[in-house]
Amino acid sequence: MRADSSPSSRPRPPSPWLQLLELRAFVEFGTTLTCLPLLQSAPRGDGHPVLVLPGLIAGDGSTRLLRHYLAGLGHDVHGWGLGRNLGLRPGLEDRMTALVRDLYERSGGRRVSLVGWSLGGVYARELALRLPDLVRDCIMLGAPIHGDPRSTNAWRVYELASGQSVDDPELRRTPVAPPPVPTTSIFSRTDGVVAWRCCLETPGELAENIEVDGSHCGLGANPAVLYAVADRLAQREGAWQPFDRSGLRALAYPDPARSRFDD
Repeated sequence: MRADSSPSSRPRPPSPWLQLLELRAFVEFGTTLTCLPLLQSAPRGDGHPVLVLPGLIAGDGSTRLLRHYLAGLGHDVHGWGLGRNLGLRPGLEDRMTALVRDLYERSGGRRVSLVGWSLGGVYARELALRLPDLVRDCIMLGAPIHGDPRSTNAWRVYELASGQSVDDPELRRTPVAPPPVPTTSIFSRTDGVVAWRCCLETPGELAENIEVDGSHCGLGANPAVLYAVADRLAQREGAWQPFDRSGLRALAYPDPARSRFDD
């Protein structure tokens, strides 16, 4: 179940100023292209399957840069192949479950890592909860995993795209506890679409938050995000450790545990 979603308790959606700053996504894309040679120094993968899930009204085209980057580091990367993400329509959960099972079986029984952007991150978390024996890692980018749909600036778009009301109980069932697999939520306090507090995972033995500076629409093309995702996916199975933001990395990755009122 989601937390109390009364108007007085839910986080406010990002301000119009932060919405305007979403135009930074174009700059983030260009910066990543410039930094690609440096980003190639990220830890390499071991070839296990990675499934990347797109955000609301987006498809595999939106995650092409991220997938290309991860494939270049040795990961067996796959888009979801289900067209545009138009919300939790009937049968979608079963189709995604079948997709994870298929990747697991085709890889010879290697567990699948899930990377989900925004609403795709919510899906990734649900899949990790449903299929912990098949999932190796769950990584979410700007995913509103807690709070209320109206704490985003996309809830009206969701209703139009899905034909569902955001008051549907099915959309308010996200458990508070993280999945029993290594789970990482990457978020930005200057996200112009999702209230950043809604993206915070409950820290634990296998769960963490990584903060970056960037827009919501640019998370999949943000160089700090790409490096963090590659770093998380490259860890040996069964040997997960929290992200190391010491030294110079602290310049790109602020402390996510600092005061929540330090915006």
